[in-house]
Amino acid sequence: MALSVSPTLPSTSEGIRTLARFGFAAKGFVYFLLGGLALLAATGMKGGQTADKKKAVLTLQELPLGRWLLGLVALGLLGYVVWRFVQAVRDTEHKGTKPVGLAKRLGYAGSGAIYAALALYAGRAAVQGAPPSSNGNGRQTLVAKILDLPLGEWLVGAAALLTIGIGLYQIYRAYAGKFKKDVDSSSLSSEQKQLVERTGQAGYTARGIVLGILGYFLLQAALNSNSQEVQGTEGAFDLLSSMGPAVLGIVALGLMAYGVYQMVRARYPVLQI
Repeated sequence: MALSVSPTLPSTSEGIRTLARFGFAAKGFVYFLLGGLALLAATGMKGGQTADKKKAVLTLQELPLGRWLLGLVALGLLGYVVWRFVQAVRDTEHKGTKPVGLAKRLGYAGSGAIYAALALYAGRAAVQGAPPSSNGNGRQTLVAKILDLPLGEWLVGAAALLTIGIGLYQIYRAYAGKFKKDVDSSSLSSEQKQLVERTGQAGYTARGIVLGILGYFLLQAALNSNSQEVQGTEGAFDLLSSMGPAVLGIVALGLMAYGVYQMVRARYPVLQI
């Protein structure tokens, strides 16, 4: 009597790796779109705008099959969220349980929470066919509540310095080459490796600049005890634009490069499960 052999099911680790790769691709797409819109605005071309991530993904609605694209982005971002929480809980990067290690793992979870909100926003827009209702600037509302707390200005100031510090670390990471460990370049030629490295450097530098500006906004809110000082990515782009379209254009190109690097990371990932 012949025995039937059931197909081998993919392991949990393989499933997480697949989710992570889709997540990197979706994150890269969002950044490429964000930078592309800013670049169009810097050059005065039609369709350009200084947008935050939510507004950027909503522009997909104007494309053919836009709601389907939004849905795919939402699903991809959920994969990124899963990967970030796996990093935090399983300690895949071996950060340990000392204060510095726990802080980094908490950062992974925080990144997951941020992209979970973006994934939910994109998913709701895909299902509803219209932007989800919004009650003003949630960032300013949150900062206003913190400022009302005892030592609220100090708390916001600490968050500002942390954000600026993360931005500076992104720039340091770019030129120290620490980002290169995230891509398996063993199958790439020397020219391709160099191109990937330059793309990553430009991307992490631009991201660090934007984070630094966001931290500056938070610092102004703390110093002036005024939550209206807080701005998001859109405000950072507007500040860069006030320095000249060339400045905005350079940073926009950098964010597009960051998006491309994340897509390369999706294709050639280094994932520890």
